[in-house]
Amino acid sequence: SEMCIRDRNKCYALALKMLIRREHSQLELSNKLQLKGFDDVDIKHSIDLLIEQKYQSDERFSEAFILMRYNQGKGPVIISSELRRRGIESFDLSIYDWFELAKEVRGKKFGQNLPSDYKTQARQKRFLKSRGFGFDEINKAFPR
Repeated sequence: SEMCIRDRNKCYALALKMLIRREHSQLELSNKLQLKGFDDVDIKHSIDLLIEQKYQSDERFSEAFILMRYNQGKGPVIISSELRRRGIESFDLSIYDWFELAKEVRGKKFGQNLPSDYKTQARQKRFLKSRGFGFDEINKAFPR
């Protein structure tokens, strides 16, 4: 019916508007459209169409997302869990040098000189862990 088509068009238009602002994962789009009260069938139809038209791509979303978080100095542990929360299960973090980033993030926050005492080093390691770096990356940021 006419009403259904209007709702579907509205749903599609809103999803497209969100994608113009920034890349979204399918799950993010779906959740936002549900909150706006759109029907699941209309949501699925709109997202499928956007994928077909290459306006939406989970692969493109995850690449942009990883780059953004990398530039914010976030490590792979946090990035992985944030991607999964957004419905992204397969992604490639291997193109980035996380060891180098951990070193950079440590240096930016605490200066280039490495701490000699255990307590300061432990504090800096905790900081890197909170930024989402793994055990290996953290240890390599403190060369012996």
